[in-house]
Amino acid sequence: MDSSVGHFLTELAIQRRASPHTLDAYRRDLARLTALAADSGVSTLKAPQLRRGLMQLHAQELAPRSIARTLSAWRSYYAWLARRGAIALNPADGLRAPKRPRTLPKALGIDQAAALLDRPQGNSANEPLQVRDAAMFELLYSSGLRLSELVSLDWPGGLDLAAGEVTVTGKRQKTRKVPVGDKARIALEAWLTLRPRFAAEAQPALFLGRNGTRLTPRQVQSRLAQWAQRQGVGVHVHPHMLRHSFASHVLQSSGDLRAVQEMLGHASIAATQIYTHLDFQHLAKIYDAAHPRAKKA
Repeated sequence: MDSSVGHFLTELAIQRRASPHTLDAYRRDLARLTALAADSGVSTLKAPQLRRGLMQLHAQELAPRSIARTLSAWRSYYAWLARRGAIALNPADGLRAPKRPRTLPKALGIDQAAALLDRPQGNSANEPLQVRDAAMFELLYSSGLRLSELVSLDWPGGLDLAAGEVTVTGKRQKTRKVPVGDKARIALEAWLTLRPRFAAEAQPALFLGRNGTRLTPRQVQSRLAQWAQRQGVGVHVHPHMLRHSFASHVLQSSGDLRAVQEMLGHASIAATQIYTHLDFQHLAKIYDAAHPRAKKA
């Protein structure tokens, strides 16, 4: 890989505090750029060559979203080179990725969310790991947390049950406070009475596995999928679906897009506006079911 690409990635990691996931994505996208340049060096590439590279990715049936992300990585890298005087102009400026279809995030209905989060019946409901899982899933839905934010929570850390709020650190190391609903608070209190059975004295993690170590995102995903299947929800449920459901349901009730943006930790209101489409879908279903001229003959 070109040495300047390595320097760029190092700056992303150290100065911009990019996550490992983001760095891996940039590394893959810039490897495509290096392959496109072959032996000539990436700083010598011009706009027509980059355009051909994007066309090749399209011909290889790379998803439009992936091509757009690749172009964004190229544009960021060349902007970085231009700021350092290594190139005069950014050759990626003015290039456009193929249009991608707008896909709405999947959210649970309000009844589905209630069915998911109602505690399972029987003796297993009081089993410590079931109590822990209930606390995790209630918190995800109550506060719209990202999975990474959930697993990184410490105790006491940013959780203030008396005030009914949690402080989390999201993307780009930005912190925000989010309300914690009453059902989530009760579930968390139940888990906290059991947590000492698992936690070593120096272990700060709020959510722990059977071996006393911090839960991984993969473990949370697996537990939620099993929980949803056991509860008979009827769809595959993943942690981000609870975040989408939180946003959609709060917006349906309040109509306050700015508040939802703040609670989700979105840097731009544009990222939150997708939930207005979800809300419109909900209204459209009500219209289709209720309006006498909407029903098909």
